[in-house]
Amino acid sequence: QVQLVESGGGLVQAGGSLRRSCAASGTILSANSMGWHRQAPGKQRELVAEIHIGDTTNYADSVKGRFTISRDNAKNTVFLQMNTLKPEDTANYYCYARFAVRTYWGQGTQVTVSS
Repeated sequence: QVQLVESGGGLVQAGGSLRRSCAASGTILSANSMGWHRQAPGKQRELVAEIHIGDTTNYADSVKGRFTISRDNAKNTVFLQMNTLKPEDTANYYCYARFAVRTYWGQGTQVTVSS
């Protein structure tokens, strides 16, 4: 049974930074891709950042240049460095790990950026 354990999140002042991690446990396989989605009240869920096993990355336009995603394939762990945070980044963030047969999701962690 694969479970995702995530750290980070919380309340941050605008302009500040957060570093988050998400680890997939319970499998010896490497995830094909890992990353985060987010959803703010009244807005659609969107991809924030993802990274594939070959280290190809993809970012939402709104976070390019501010967020950086990286991973440790051997540990099935992904990291998200979030810099220059803005109030618009306030949302629930959902970590995911995609394997060949199934995608697993974390519980969701709130990030709130105050002005």
